[in-house]
Amino acid sequence: MPAGDSAANEAQRQLLLATAHEKAAADARRTAASYGLASATEQRTARALAPLAAAGYHLLADRQWPGSRRAQVDMVVIGPGGVFVVDTKAWAEVSIVGDRIHRGDADVTDELMALADLAYRTEGELAEVGLAPGEVHAVAVLAGRSGVDEHVGPVRVVGERDVLQLVARHGQRLSPTQVDVVLTRALSWFRQVGAPAPVSTTLPEPVLPAPSTAVVAIPAQRHAADDAPVAPPVPDDPGTFTIEPLLDDATVQAALLDGLMAAPVEDWMAFLHPAQARVVRRSFNGPSRIRGAAGTGKTVVGLHRAAYLARTRQGRVLVTTYIRTLPDVLRQLLTRLAPDVVDRVEFAGVHETAKRILDERGVQHRIDGRQITAAWTSAWGRVAGGSIIDTDRHEQDYWHDEVRYVIKGRGLTQWEQYADLPRLGRRHRLGPQQRRVVWDLYQAYDAELRVRGVHDFADQIALAEAELRRQPPAEPYTAVIVDEAQDLSCVMLRMLHALVGDAPDGLTLVGDGQQTIYPGGFTLAEAGVSVAGRGTVLDINYRNTAEILQFASMLVADDEFADIEGATARGDRPTQVPRRGPKPVYVRCANQADRARRMVTRVQEAVRQVGTGYGDVGVLSLSRRGVDDATAALTAAGVPVVNLEKYDGVPVDAVKVGTIKRAKGLEFKQVLVVDVRASWFTEKPEQLDEVDRERREYRLREMYVAMTRARDGLWVASV
Repeated sequence: MPAGDSAANEAQRQLLLATAHEKAAADARRTAASYGLASATEQRTARALAPLAAAGYHLLADRQWPGSRRAQVDMVVIGPGGVFVVDTKAWAEVSIVGDRIHRGDADVTDELMALADLAYRTEGELAEVGLAPGEVHAVAVLAGRSGVDEHVGPVRVVGERDVLQLVARHGQRLSPTQVDVVLTRALSWFRQVGAPAPVSTTLPEPVLPAPSTAVVAIPAQRHAADDAPVAPPVPDDPGTFTIEPLLDDATVQAALLDGLMAAPVEDWMAFLHPAQARVVRRSFNGPSRIRGAAGTGKTVVGLHRAAYLARTRQGRVLVTTYIRTLPDVLRQLLTRLAPDVVDRVEFAGVHETAKRILDERGVQHRIDGRQITAAWTSAWGRVAGGSIIDTDRHEQDYWHDEVRYVIKGRGLTQWEQYADLPRLGRRHRLGPQQRRVVWDLYQAYDAELRVRGVHDFADQIALAEAELRRQPPAEPYTAVIVDEAQDLSCVMLRMLHALVGDAPDGLTLVGDGQQTIYPGGFTLAEAGVSVAGRGTVLDINYRNTAEILQFASMLVADDEFADIEGATARGDRPTQVPRRGPKPVYVRCANQADRARRMVTRVQEAVRQVGTGYGDVGVLSLSRRGVDDATAALTAAGVPVVNLEKYDGVPVDAVKVGTIKRAKGLEFKQVLVVDVRASWFTEKPEQLDEVDRERREYRLREMYVAMTRARDGLWVASV
């Protein structure tokens, strides 16, 4: 080796080593600056949220990101308004376009989507203790900003000075007990951070001095306009930003007061049984069904599922039902439950949906109630009057139901289809001659409608279903949720199925066969829908007291019905009924005047109870005449009344009076059933012929529906 070469090589090695040390030092300084800035901005976010502690919130700072060894969550806020997963971003030159967020020229949307994914997984974790999906919020806070309130996908992006108001505006969605339950689970999910940041160099890690309890101040510039500190630029950041002063005391107090004064949301809106919460989030690879006895929370779960699918899927969600007035009520409930997505959920009755389809496609159709009645009367007179089906045992309404629900409701077009039809749900057996007359009646009625240039409501559904078969929708719904699905006809279900097909989570049927109060049952197989392996049964009654449920269940104890899945069923029975209360009251009145007097007295007694107002009372009748009589008696006594035909779900301090059919899907603290006959409780089914037995079954199911609307008290009167 020539003289001096070894020294030269060592010199070169030392220079390379020095360069490596210098690079490592520079990297460490940049990392230190980033962590220092993060510490400063996260501390300011913490100070901005600190006043929430006085309103029952818990602030968990510097928690470990579940599933990661190194990543951490800046803050998790848990309190009356729900759960907020908060991440502070010290970003400058931020712009949001559509669903994308940019930091200068760099697209940083993926960073926020990681936060969204964490909130989604947290939602699933907390569902195990009953927190409803939608009560976990992903929030990105832009340090030093104010007046920012944007969305990037499911992530709410706000300024540092706006985050307090954001949380406070959620009001009271969880009770103190529920907050404690959620907090306990969250502490095990978000563990305390304790690991140091990784050192990104192959050099030996330096020996650090012992930790100091002193707070390291981050050097700050001064804003020209005030004494607020200005954050130093983030290393390699395209720009700088200024930090404004935090909120003054008056603004903080106003924000907290707004949250505290907000009306509490009902417990069921934000806190479910864990089994219910899991059903809301469960994914199915095709149409699914949620069933259970009255009071098990099917409608609640259906609403939560609509909100969940609206948050996690692209496109529109439809919530529909046979009952015309129920969609407006459900819309109001979802407005309170999930105001962030209510605009992405469409509420419409089945007939309203059919009408919209026909209008959009320019299909002419005309509904005229008087002409429909005239068409039926004319057809009956020409074909059925004095025939084998015109007997004292059946009124015309029975045969009108046969045509509307059994024939038209199934979409039958050929005599051979009807001749051999099982007629599920109809006990009265029809021989070949009777069926022939009914079919001729149907054809005559259909011809009379055409002569008058009108359609009936069954035609409206059939026309819409045919249109969807002819041309599937250009923009199908993401999901269709059907409440009270047992009330649909076969053609209705085919129409709704055509809106989504067999797409995963596309069609959800919610209902209870025990509450079927319309004739003309059918099976899902007839409609071309399968829910095999995709059914869920809810079995805990949350609405009724054990006393109310026991009383109501006596009416349907021996009831058998043809379930839409094809089996003969006897009704689901809840495994638990946790609530107890007073026994239902049954009174036998001397006459109608006596019944009216007792009804008014009962309403007045009910509203004297603590926590019960006029709006918490429902007076239900099997007939429109009973509704009119009850309305007149209550109005004469000075009691405010609203007819369920006009009730849209907006809270009103008035007794709700309506038919039992209009009350389906609703609940009341106190229910009065006012037009029952005493003989209905005493007649023996084995002593009745098949005609009266069928009538009795539908009547008792209807009364069962009415009684199970009651949460706390039930009063039944007969004459």
